[in-house]
Amino acid sequence: MLSLPKKVTIIEVGPRDGLQNEKQLVATEDKLQFIEGLQQAGVEEMELTSFVSPKWVPQMADSKEIVAGTKKVGRQFVLTPNERGINSAREAGADALAVFVGVSDSFNKKNINKSTAESMETLKPLIQKLKEDGVFVRACISTAFYCPFEGAVKPEDTIRLCRQFVDWGVAELSVADTIGMANPAESYGLFQQLKEAFPDTLITAHFHDTRKMALANIFAALQAGVDRFDTSAGGLGGCPFAPGATGNVATEDVVNMLHRMDIKTGIDLDLLAKAIEKIESHVSNPINTGIYTLYKNRS
Repeated sequence: MLSLPKKVTIIEVGPRDGLQNEKQLVATEDKLQFIEGLQQAGVEEMELTSFVSPKWVPQMADSKEIVAGTKKVGRQFVLTPNERGINSAREAGADALAVFVGVSDSFNKKNINKSTAESMETLKPLIQKLKEDGVFVRACISTAFYCPFEGAVKPEDTIRLCRQFVDWGVAELSVADTIGMANPAESYGLFQQLKEAFPDTLITAHFHDTRKMALANIFAALQAGVDRFDTSAGGLGGCPFAPGATGNVATEDVVNMLHRMDIKTGIDLDLLAKAIEKIESHVSNPINTGIYTLYKNRS
C-alpha cells in the first residue's frame, strides 16, 4: 500500500530560480505582477529574488524593489550568497533567507569560486548570527545527486554536509538534483535517509526535469516521507553554472499530479495558469509544459 501525505507544501521558485538565467531582462513591474498572480493562485511559500552581484546575475539587480513591492503572504525567501548579500537582504526587510552550497567542490568553485569546505567555513558565523536574530534560514544543497563536472555524488557526502547545517540550526534543507540526473530509486534512497537522520528539520526536494524524470522522482520522494517541494511555474529556470541543466519541474504539472492523487496543495490550477500567462510574454522561450499547454488549448 502506498504511503503518501495528505497535504504537500509547494515552494514556488519561479521568480528567482526560474528567471535568474533568463537572457531577456524582465521588468520589475512584470515580475511583481507574476508574483501577485502566484499569490492569488494560493502559493504561500515563495523564493522571490536573490541578493547577488548584478554583474554576475543582471536579472536580479532589482532585488530590493522586489522585496519592497511584494505583498507579505506566508513565507518569502531571498537567496543570499555571502555576507554582503545577507546584509543587503536584511536592510531590504527580508526575514527568511536562503544560503547555498554545492556538495561537489568543482561545482562550488564554478559557482562562487570557493571549495565546499571554504564556503561552509564562511557560512557558519553568518548562519549563527541570523539564528540569534530570529531569521528563518534555509540551506540549499546543490549537486546532491550528481555533479556536471564530477559525476555521481555519494549519498553519505550529501548527508554529511546537511548534518553540518542542521548542527548550526538551519530550519530547512532544500536538497537539489541540480542537473536532473537522479532516478526514482536514488530519490527515495537519499530522502529516506535524510528524513530519518533529521526528523526535526524541514526537508524539501528540488528537482530539475532535464531527463523528464522529475515527476517520478517527486513520487518517490513522497513515499520517503517528503511533503515539501521546490517547483517553478512554467518550468522556468536552470542553473547558469551547471552545463546542461534545464528548467525546474513545472509547478502546474506537480500540482496536477498531486491533486489527481487527492493530495492537497491549496493551489488553484486555473489561477496558476493565469499567473504563468502574466510572465510568458516576457521570457525568451514559449512555455509548453503539459498542464499549461492543455490550459491554453482549452482557452
